[in-house]
Amino acid sequence: MTVAVVAGALANKAHNGGEAWVRLSWVLGLKRLGLDAWLVEEVTPEVPAADRAWFESVVEWFGLGERSALVDPEGRSLAGARADDLSDAMATADVLVNISGNLTCERLLGLPGRRIYLDLDPGYTQFWHRSGALGRVLERHDSFLTVALAIGRPTCSLPTDGFDWRPVAPPVVLDDWSVAAEPPERRFTTVGSWRGGYGRVEHEGHAFGQKAHEFRRFADVPRMASVPCEVALDIHPADQGDADMLQAGGWQVVDPHEAAGDPDAFRRYVRATAAELSPAQGIYVETGSGWFSDRTTRYLASGRPAVVQETGLPPEIPRGEGLLTFRTPEEAVVAAHAVLEDYDRHARAARRLAEEHFASDVVLRDLLDG
Repeated sequence: MTVAVVAGALANKAHNGGEAWVRLSWVLGLKRLGLDAWLVEEVTPEVPAADRAWFESVVEWFGLGERSALVDPEGRSLAGARADDLSDAMATADVLVNISGNLTCERLLGLPGRRIYLDLDPGYTQFWHRSGALGRVLERHDSFLTVALAIGRPTCSLPTDGFDWRPVAPPVVLDDWSVAAEPPERRFTTVGSWRGGYGRVEHEGHAFGQKAHEFRRFADVPRMASVPCEVALDIHPADQGDADMLQAGGWQVVDPHEAAGDPDAFRRYVRATAAELSPAQGIYVETGSGWFSDRTTRYLASGRPAVVQETGLPPEIPRGEGLLTFRTPEEAVVAAHAVLEDYDRHARAARRLAEEHFASDVVLRDLLDG
């Protein structure tokens, strides 16, 4: 049986149900295709016990207890499979999907037959590499994937620096995200982080924006549209003024750890609401990256339409039914009303988009074939 290993942060993103789905969707999607799929995460030896317990509980919940390992930078096992068993698996692995370069251990990184770097943060990755901040992380891989679906096109300003970046849609395992019953309330929601884990990136004198900068632009959309909107938002108490601004604009702000703090809670939160409404990171928009959110794929798979900020998506991703994009607050209002006025049509189209463009069988089979 072909062995595949996925490396990515789980313990390092404890109590974030959406982030857990990102990593596990790759593992479960490869498993669906008949591969012996493993998950490995590299952390510092000082990883908090609560975060280690989170890792163990999530992999057990997904049925991967014997096919997962938490390791330190020397490859020593801290939880999950024994170090020898992990080394044996990686030595026979045809492919390693290294999400955001999580795995750095030289001994383990050199074992699989093919090493793929998966970029989930387009703009950050490319500009950091150009500045030297990434060192030789990218060069230690054989292939390069990114969720910047427009990379390499004239409309996208991301530098490639000689790397053959291949766009890849975020996969969703459809069996885990069946169509949900129609919600009792036509409420728009989203889940996110106000500032994210990184500071602003500067390149050639320009400081690219974060999620916060775009969210401020669209703070008044719920009030303008007269539609109920909610965001499960990770926002620091120091940004309370921004939280107040969102609430004044009509957003209900809730605690993401309570609303979507584990994979099952995240799934319930998405499926319990009518549609997604969300801005994007400023850097994704400003570079015309064509970035697409893994979160949005789960709304679509659940039969939940998505109204999201335009990032320069290529024409292969159809918009207008099920997926509607906007560039201005006024366009967001029009799109939200369009969804509500013909909800059933948009809900059916949302699921169809997931099946045709984001299903793990489609996305990952293309990856393996390539």
